[in-house]
Order: sequence, then C-alpha cells, then structure tokens
Amino acid sequence: MILSILIVSWNTRDLLRRCLASIAAQQGDFPWGEVETIVVDNASTDGSVEVLRSEFPATRLLANLHNVGYARANNQGIQAGQGTFLLLLNPDTELYPGALHHLVHFLEQEPRAGAAGACLLNPDGTLQASAFPMPGLARELWRLLWLDAVQPRSAYPLRAWASLSPRPVDVVQGASLMLRRAALDEVGLLDEDYFMYTEEVDVCYRLARAGWKVYWVPQARVLHHGGQSTRQVATEMFLRLYESKVIFFRKHYGGGTTFLYKVVLVAASLPRIVLGILRPSAGGRAVSSNYLRLVKSLPGF
Repeated sequence: MILSILIVSWNTRDLLRRCLASIAAQQGDFPWGEVETIVVDNASTDGSVEVLRSEFPATRLLANLHNVGYARANNQGIQAGQGTFLLLLNPDTELYPGALHHLVHFLEQEPRAGAAGACLLNPDGTLQASAFPMPGLARELWRLLWLDAVQPRSAYPLRAWASLSPRPVDVVQGASLMLRRAALDEVGLLDEDYFMYTEEVDVCYRLARAGWKVYWVPQARVLHHGGQSTRQVATEMFLRLYESKVIFFRKHYGGGTTFLYKVVLVAASLPRIVLGILRPSAGGRAVSSNYLRLVKSLPGF
C-alpha cells in the first residue's frame, strides 16, 4: 500500500462528500489498490455516517461513539492504515488534480523528508497560510502585536514561494499533511494531549529533533474551506487553540517560558477586551468576550 488517506470528520457531511469525490478523481494516478481512504467519524449527528455507507462503500469507516478529539481520531486512522505514506486530510478540503501524486512523488525522491504539506488555497483561489516558522515566545509576541504587517517574522513569504520548487519549512498545516510512516514510527504518534490544534506543530517539532526534514510542496494544491467543524463551537475552539499552544510551550520549552507566554497572552488580550467595550459591535463584543474568557481560563491551562 503506497498511501493511506486519513480524514477525521465531525458534522461536515456535504463537504466530506466533495472531499471524497476529489480523492476518487485521482485514483488513476496510482496502481489499483495502492491507495486507501479511511474516515474516522467523531460521532457526527448530521448524517455523515449514513452518506459514507451509502455513497462511498469503498471508504473504510471508523465510527466513534463520542468526539475523541482530532489527534486521537487521527491516531486511530494511522494505526488502521497500511500505507507507506499517511495523508492527514481535513474533510473541508478538495484536491486539485495531481495533488496526491506530487506529494507522494516528492517523498519518494527525498528519503530524509519526514513530512510534506500541500499549498492550501481559499475557495476564491487566493493563497492560504499553509506553512509557518516554529512558534516561540518572540514569534508569538510579534504575531499577537500585529507586527507581521511591518516585518514578517511569524509567517513565511509563501506568495513569493508559490511558483517555485518545494522548500524546507518548520511546520506545515495539518489540513493536508503527508507523513512518512517510517518517520512517524520513529518519533511516535500524534500527542493526544492536544484535543484540537497544534498537534501538527508538535509532530513537526519532533520530526526536526529526530533529524527529519519538513517540506512545503506548492505543486500539490488543495482547496481548503477552513474551520467548517470548529466554527460550530467557535468560542470553545478559540480556547482550545490557546490551551493547545500552552501545552506545546510547556512540553517543549519548559515552565518558565510557559509562564512568560501566559503573560504575553494576558498583555495581548487586554487591549482587545477594552476595544470591544469602547467600540461595541457584534464582532467586537464576540472578540472581547473570547479574550476575556481566555484570560480567565489561563490559570487552568
């Protein structure tokens, strides 16, 4: 088996249908039977399971009785899959022609590449952030203070890279992340302490520490609608995002840096909270409320 495509789904029935159709359209790029698709459903209630069983019988379905989180569900798929390469693919994506071929071919040609990420595009065809430098205290501060507009430090110039050859990067987005099974066997599965978010950052960090390289492959293009599951519980996912970042800092940078990161988060939250109070609007109130909840939740992270 060359490739196992692993999709974790939660209440994205219609987008999942389109994602699977885009996969089926690329099966001709590989010998028959060399690609498998596994969907791990995290207790969807929108009929996703019924659609899978009736319309995509060749897709292997692992149906969880409750939402076990993104990392754990992906690990279920990884352990069930047979492929030399493992593509972690969001259900709100659609593959452009040749995307799978480009990623597999690149990993076959680069034996020290442990992971490769696709070029993600918005529905209007514009470039989406799909690779970025490894997060650290200074980069997080720079990002939260909106200083990337002055000089990018927490982002890569992907627009300038988009027409070029694959490039080594620190992290690629988990929406379309292909892993070499041998590399993953060496560094371990996704860390299930991350319920949602930052698990791909963690695995890219561990790959780099073990001597593997991570690449962004712009020739592999994937449409990414973005946030289709998480927007259903937007406030909870906002808190999950920063909780996962704190977990990452504590795990890899230690307690002192984690404390400073929490200080940075409080300092960045306060002006957003005040701005939402002084200039009330529906969007402003939501942002202010989210950051207020973040500040209150930080001691428990």
